[in-house]
Amino acid sequence: MAVNPPPGYLCHQCAKASGIDPFKKPAVPRKRKTATEKRELISYEERRFPSLASLCIELIGKHIDDVEALGDIGSVNMDEISKSLAKNRGLTPQNARLFYNVRNEKLRFYDTTKLAPPALETLASLNPNLTHLHLDYCGRLTCPVLDSFSGSLPHLTHLTLLGPFLVRSETWIKFFQAKPELRSFRITQSPRFDLECAKSLAEHCTKLEELQLKEIAQINDAFVEPLCALPPLTLLDLSSPDSGIEESGWLQLLERHGPTLASFDPSWHEGFTDEVLHKGIRQYARLMSELKLEGLPSLTDKGVAKFFENWVKPYVIAEQKEDTESGMDVDEGQSSGPFTPNPPLHVLSLARNHRLSDATLTAVLTHSASCLVSLNLNGLPSLSTESLGQLIDAVEMCQLDVSWCREMDDFIMKDVVANMPKLAEVKLWGCSRVRGTGWAGKKGLKVYGIEPNAAP
Repeated sequence: MAVNPPPGYLCHQCAKASGIDPFKKPAVPRKRKTATEKRELISYEERRFPSLASLCIELIGKHIDDVEALGDIGSVNMDEISKSLAKNRGLTPQNARLFYNVRNEKLRFYDTTKLAPPALETLASLNPNLTHLHLDYCGRLTCPVLDSFSGSLPHLTHLTLLGPFLVRSETWIKFFQAKPELRSFRITQSPRFDLECAKSLAEHCTKLEELQLKEIAQINDAFVEPLCALPPLTLLDLSSPDSGIEESGWLQLLERHGPTLASFDPSWHEGFTDEVLHKGIRQYARLMSELKLEGLPSLTDKGVAKFFENWVKPYVIAEQKEDTESGMDVDEGQSSGPFTPNPPLHVLSLARNHRLSDATLTAVLTHSASCLVSLNLNGLPSLSTESLGQLIDAVEMCQLDVSWCREMDDFIMKDVVANMPKLAEVKLWGCSRVRGTGWAGKKGLKVYGIEPNAAP
């Protein structure tokens, strides 16, 4: 062994006398964990033997390119096969023929990334009786393809497209002129859809019932007039624009469509305020069952709580009570007609509203706990353990997202799961006090986002 300081070496006897083991092997350096390994996530999902149907679908997926050998599969499991292909983007112009039939009335592809324009035109030609068409990830859908839809699909009434980036404004206008019978029009991420398109939609599609213009950057107050010219809608989704619609525009839209709306999504509009809730939704909505209020920075905890507390009351009476409490004179002769309150909501999302807290959740559960099947509270960090504990009242719940609710823990989750027999999915991303102890193994329950190194 080399001496320190050098030069020279120590014999074994001298090295041992100095407390050093000359035969000891150097320690192997420990491998440093990466950030990904440190934040390992656990998902709980029931493992069961696959059903015969799922095995058949998996087998078909493996041999999907041998279309002729597959023969006639039948329409029952076509949707499941389409989902299976979407997992690895396996849908191609060759195997897409498996789904085509002149008798098809509904067709949905979950990923059409590999379908070039000629293949999309073939889709329309070989399915002439389609009434419902839904294409996800259709970024290769061009103007000529949409023109072919107009001519080759004479019975089309419901169209849903995700990502038709290449379709120009003039082509949308021609499509609306050719399809006055449209009842449902839903598009997401179409940056060239502009005000002239909205005007054409309102002018020609006089039977429209459902409208989704999601992630359309150009939506602003100028769109309000043509949207109000549409017939009363049952579904309206204008979420995630660039500039968005202001408070006065929302009040006009809700005055027009509020009485018939069953589903409403104004998410990520800075101009959507507490006043819109009170003077728009509370005053006009009577049939709403699905409400998504995500990423609305103008909403306050007090305002949203007050909205849910008063939604079951006649609008005029509630307004009079508020004016009386504030010391204002009230016209005693003013009376409201027959009042039908809006029923409890089935689907509600309040995600990414950091200002909302306990008052909102308490009011929500008082109003809708008996009927809620899906609730999204993602990104409400100030909710307390007491308010989260009230979730046990929502006994019909099937899907629950409480990600980034920092006070959520295993004790609350155990009570929640025990009181929700239909609960099938829970998301707990960013809940550092949840480990899944004592509840996460429930049969049929899928749990996402638990961190094994969470605080005890």
